[in-house]
Amino acid sequence: MAYATTNPYTNETLATFPLIGDEEMERALATAQETFEGWRAKSFDQRKEVVKRAAQILRERPEDFAKLPTLEMGKLYRESMDEVELAASILDYYAENAEEFLAPETVDTELPDAGRAVVVSDPIGILFGVQPWNFPYYQLARIAGPNLMAGNVVMVKHAEIVPQSAAAFERLMHEAGAPEGAYTNVYANKEQVARAIKDPRVKGVALTGSEGAGSSVASNAGEELKKSTLELGGSDALIVLADADLDMTVDRALWGRLNNAGQSCVASKRIIVVEDVADEFLRRFHEGVAQLKPGDPFDPETTLPPLSSQSAADNIDALVDEAVENGASVTTPGDPVPEEGAFVQPRILTGVTKDNPVHDKEFFGPVALFFRARDEEEAVRIANDSSFGLGGSVFTEDADHGMDVARRIDTGMVFVNHPTWTSPDLPFGGTKRSGYGHELSAAGIQEFVNKKLIKVMPSGSSA
Repeated sequence: MAYATTNPYTNETLATFPLIGDEEMERALATAQETFEGWRAKSFDQRKEVVKRAAQILRERPEDFAKLPTLEMGKLYRESMDEVELAASILDYYAENAEEFLAPETVDTELPDAGRAVVVSDPIGILFGVQPWNFPYYQLARIAGPNLMAGNVVMVKHAEIVPQSAAAFERLMHEAGAPEGAYTNVYANKEQVARAIKDPRVKGVALTGSEGAGSSVASNAGEELKKSTLELGGSDALIVLADADLDMTVDRALWGRLNNAGQSCVASKRIIVVEDVADEFLRRFHEGVAQLKPGDPFDPETTLPPLSSQSAADNIDALVDEAVENGASVTTPGDPVPEEGAFVQPRILTGVTKDNPVHDKEFFGPVALFFRARDEEEAVRIANDSSFGLGGSVFTEDADHGMDVARRIDTGMVFVNHPTWTSPDLPFGGTKRSGYGHELSAAGIQEFVNKKLIKVMPSGSSA
């Protein structure tokens, strides 16, 4: 496992970074534990000052931060700028709302001489995060913001391909006034991560990543009876009903499938269209994909960047080949992509049947799976025919009916007339093999606190 910055536009390795040593890892844990004892004692206003300052710095120097994801994982520069703002908004959200979210809750009781009962939210200690490369700052902000405001301290093992983005976020928190040990980035290997999760000083684990990584992390945390949250893969269904506004629907479906080059857990990976409008939708969708312009992700004219790495690109190509070998059909809109760099040709797969080995795999790139449905009932059945359960969407002119259809989709999130997306005030989480637990909103700050009951009885009352 090597931490390195490799520009996927050229596949040139620009810098490498050494793994943390075991002794250094021990010092980091010890420092985090010592810092926790002081950090938890600070008031919400004192913690708020640090977290809000971090958001302010992101907004003061967005270019400094945005250039790194574009360099390291190929994100379009304008999308990197958007991500910097999203990360700032998450930090601001928790800085402003944490005290209200964690306010003591009085428990009403009708029993005579019952005294008073209050539930308080105590921080628990060191939270260890394992985070992916596809949204390098957003992923960090949504773990750092709520937990620092709750009084916890955070250690993060970020993805190996975004080491400079990881270091930049740690520097951000230090510049904002966080004491050493409040937020710690570690270039750790799998064995070191496993040992850290089992360390008694670590009290909780949050992972966003693959099913395999989630299973490993949850197993290690479970052995130690520690709380964990997992946000894993997705194969979101985008359902198009007969009454949908096709102009709007196609535009949003293109964004839902191709945002971040399709490298999003909540990307619209399976597009399910009722037969009445399937041909017209597919024609327009094909035309939209054909207009993509591959190129340098720093170039404002580019609309199709490379994938995060050559291995990621090779994996998508292999999945498409496997799909076709097992009976699927493929169309290739647009001109060929460049041969140099981690580019993937956008494609549309049709005829992916239940027995096709790729039917239940996640396509993490610019490849859409297209399904025809006889009617609404079959569209919902196809949508639910997946081991994943992260997000989904329904497009219809009848918003109330869209809500009814959304209730029948077995996922953690469903949007009506927009692909699943994220916002600081919306709970984010899935079901089935997409994981468990929530991030963002009031729910996100409740995951790693001790909901402690304090019961006060009148002096001299009977037992």
